[in-house]
Amino acid sequence: MTRLGTPLSPSATRVMLLGSGELGKEVLIALQRLGVETIAVDRYENAPGQQVAHRARTITMSDPDQLEALLSAERPHLVVPEIEAIATAKLEELEEAGLVRVIPTARAARLTMDREGIRRLAAETLGLPTSPYQFCDSLAELQAAIDGKDGKGIGYPCIVKPVMSSSGKGQSKIDGPADVQKAWDYAMAGGRVSKGRVIVEGFIDFDYEITLLTVRALGADGQVQTQFCAPIGHLQVSGDYVESWQPHPMHPEALRKAQDIAERVTADLGGQGLFGVELFVKGEEVWFSEVSPRPHDTGLVTLATQWQSEFELHARAILGLPVDTTLKSPGASAVIYGGVDATGIVFDGVAEALAVPGTDLRLFGKPESFAKRRMGVALAHAEDVDTARARAKEAAGKVKPRVAD
Repeated sequence: MTRLGTPLSPSATRVMLLGSGELGKEVLIALQRLGVETIAVDRYENAPGQQVAHRARTITMSDPDQLEALLSAERPHLVVPEIEAIATAKLEELEEAGLVRVIPTARAARLTMDREGIRRLAAETLGLPTSPYQFCDSLAELQAAIDGKDGKGIGYPCIVKPVMSSSGKGQSKIDGPADVQKAWDYAMAGGRVSKGRVIVEGFIDFDYEITLLTVRALGADGQVQTQFCAPIGHLQVSGDYVESWQPHPMHPEALRKAQDIAERVTADLGGQGLFGVELFVKGEEVWFSEVSPRPHDTGLVTLATQWQSEFELHARAILGLPVDTTLKSPGASAVIYGGVDATGIVFDGVAEALAVPGTDLRLFGKPESFAKRRMGVALAHAEDVDTARARAKEAAGKVKPRVAD
């Protein structure tokens, strides 16, 4: 992009987000601050991002005909996938025909939309260190992969995930034979698109896991350069992020290896934008886990920690603008769950939460709450990470979602 236009005029720079949840909402806000005309697409009405965009569209994004019709009608300059369940083959077809520009690329969207594509790229094509793994199409195959021949399979403990899911949905740890059936059923229920296929991974006894936000943006010479944010540590429960903090301390050699892995995998995916690269770390050793070609849920913490949040970095990078990954302050985030199954809930305790020093809130505006649905996040900054984590958890605990009167 060599220039930016005026929204809702013939000169407008139009960006369409495919998926408009809480992360997409922040990207849309960042784009609008730069005068971009935004179109928010989701599978249900009044998704968080649809509430702030210039136009909202609701379709089944995995339906290639619906997707092509919408792109033809809106004619966006950039198409930004924000979820996995998208007809990526259609995006590749349209990109190859020169009809759309997909962020970062249609190939990257296809490879990362399911765990099989990205794991095979990382381990088999790029030779990056990963946990041992196999893909399975049935319960019997899963059991065989774990047992192997002569006891040389994946073994216990291990991790089972649907090939297509997000935010840890359908993911579980198997400690022994009694857990296999339950893990298979949970994976089938938790997949974003039911494909009847899982990945089973050997368990790595890591010290910690991080998200390394990696930005591919144009430098002063007009060439794509790779920059990194400070590592983000995070805590997961049943595969779902509940806390994150930045910066996470790392041995210099581990950080070097993490950045090398992140640069190699994102360079292969190509294009411009922000990537969330997930890594396991033990001492000085680092293993690749996953990568998302978009802002990452653990990166919500950057709203409190960086001069430019991950959402601003993504918006600037895809528009061809300079980026700044500088850390502003140590900080942390803590998830606020819905707690109830209801439509149009209310939140008590907001004032009390914001009275905790150095805190902020994001209430996502999701129209329907579930007990374990992420409905908001508490953010905190402080002189050190431990203080920020304590503040974020305290603030999150003071927010009380409930059924409206």
